[in-house]
Amino acid sequence: MQEAGTQVVAGVQLGRGGETLAGFPLLDSLDALAEAPDAAVIYTPPEGVLDAVRACCARGVQTIVVAAEYVPVHDAMACARAAREAGCWLVGPNTLGLCVPEEGLLGSIAPSFCMPGRLAVICRSGTLTLATARMLTMAGIGQRAVMHVGGDTVAGRNPHEYLAALAADERTAAVLYCGEIGGDKEYALAEAVRGCPKPVVAMLVGRHAPREKRMGHAGALVGGERESAAAKLAALAAAGARVAQDPEGVLAQLKELGL
Repeated sequence: MQEAGTQVVAGVQLGRGGETLAGFPLLDSLDALAEAPDAAVIYTPPEGVLDAVRACCARGVQTIVVAAEYVPVHDAMACARAAREAGCWLVGPNTLGLCVPEEGLLGSIAPSFCMPGRLAVICRSGTLTLATARMLTMAGIGQRAVMHVGGDTVAGRNPHEYLAALAADERTAAVLYCGEIGGDKEYALAEAVRGCPKPVVAMLVGRHAPREKRMGHAGALVGGERESAAAKLAALAAAGARVAQDPEGVLAQLKELGL
């Protein structure tokens, strides 16, 4: 993160206050900081995530990135609720975070996979986040930001909320959404696409996934026709998104947009 331009100030690890790690001071709690940081990246085991998120909310940390996978679903719901009530933006759980190329990184998206540009990228899958960023960079298409919403069923913020924020961002010319099977996040996104003044390109993975079988992580499971890739792509297309069936199709759509 530091090499990517992020100003890391300290780490928090109970019982190790006063020590250092990789040249940074370790603190017993956020209260040891004179001012609240702009962001926190949480790498605790899943059982400790809720306490850590609540501590960040109490200090007014505006952006909270939760990397941990297997956070208990009720804890994830409590995290999302606490962050919203505090006016904080919670990324994850189960996320690689977000990267603004050549400006900063919160999490573990490889900065070398990214390059600055005007395309904002929103992904539900961590592996797809990395693969997409690298593919775009190799094709010469720069990114305004690369963001991994998180792979669990419950996310702190959902794709349609990211799209609403990007719609008001002057540095974003277009948005690429990389979704997947399972859940109904894409239907809320489709409604947001209708009112978005910027072009949206959408691709969903899992078109050949078997029904009722989890694919990779908790959120990727087709429980009914509504959760299939085909149904979601149809909804996004009807809302005005440019849909692509595969990575080659994504690049073709983006080239048509002049990116």
